[in-house]
Amino acid sequence: MDANESPFPVPSKIRKLVIKEASFLSFNRYPDPSAAELKKAISKKLNTPVNSILLGNGSDEIISYIISAFGNSGGKVLFPVPTFAMYKIISISHGQKPVEIPLTKEFDIDIRAFKKKLSAKGTKIIFLSYPNNPTGKCFSGKAIFEILKDSSSIVVIDEAYSDFSDRSFLSHIKKYKNLIILKTLSKIGMSSLRIGMALANRDVIETLEKVRLPYNLNSFTQAAAKIFLDNFSLLNKQIRTTIAERDFLFMEMKKNNGILPYPSDANFILFKTKNDNSTVYNKLIKEDIAVRCFTGNQSLNNCLRVTVGTPEENRKFLTALKKVINKKSGE
Repeated sequence: MDANESPFPVPSKIRKLVIKEASFLSFNRYPDPSAAELKKAISKKLNTPVNSILLGNGSDEIISYIISAFGNSGGKVLFPVPTFAMYKIISISHGQKPVEIPLTKEFDIDIRAFKKKLSAKGTKIIFLSYPNNPTGKCFSGKAIFEILKDSSSIVVIDEAYSDFSDRSFLSHIKKYKNLIILKTLSKIGMSSLRIGMALANRDVIETLEKVRLPYNLNSFTQAAAKIFLDNFSLLNKQIRTTIAERDFLFMEMKKNNGILPYPSDANFILFKTKNDNSTVYNKLIKEDIAVRCFTGNQSLNNCLRVTVGTPEENRKFLTALKKVINKKSGE
């Protein structure tokens, strides 16, 4: 319960269709470099023009493309912290200067601090995770609009977990020419397929296409993902179950005096322990449960993150957590 994946197996109908489609693939040929059929399926689902879509081998690849296309030597990349670690890692790998802006105590954007950094020279790209990972919270919409209006930089809103929040800035890409929306299929059952999406106005997509690697999505991924999207109602049932289980998990965790769970709009819950988080983590491991442990980060001091699992997994986790938290340190 540590990787924010869907805990549910692929619905049998989708699995059968994927197996059938795989038998028709020409494995000796390169995949469609434009992923035309998959883009059509995405366009239909998101009500977005095909020429506003760029696909990548996971969101990480697209983050790399964005920095390659819009950054420059020594340019600044802004993002609030704590957040998704790859913004910083990929920025540094491309010779950019990461600028970290601490969130408020409520895990929201500190708009005053953000505006001060925005006014500095050299700012090229801004990353905002919405909902944010690992805090699970959607940032203030008002703050995000202020950033969009006041910035001449590229603003990337990473909506990897938006299926669990029912919130999105996708409808605003026509108005804000500097806005890029990132989405992924990894969190809703297609982690192994590695599909990330960039959605933006046509000019931005054309610029990103110039740095996209050829044949970056293999034939199987393209075919399987299209089948998933064509049968999305089956996945939506799993998404709704995850949301219901998240809310159940949060309410049950609140009953445990040894921890403080934070409200979440994603498929995971961040929680703070009164005891050392490494100790709690290791004790959970002994109960055959793996969660994400944060160490060396003051803003996440003694925090852990648990991915919402199946109903059975969630109840096993709650039982183990209660046992671990209430066990005396010497036992």
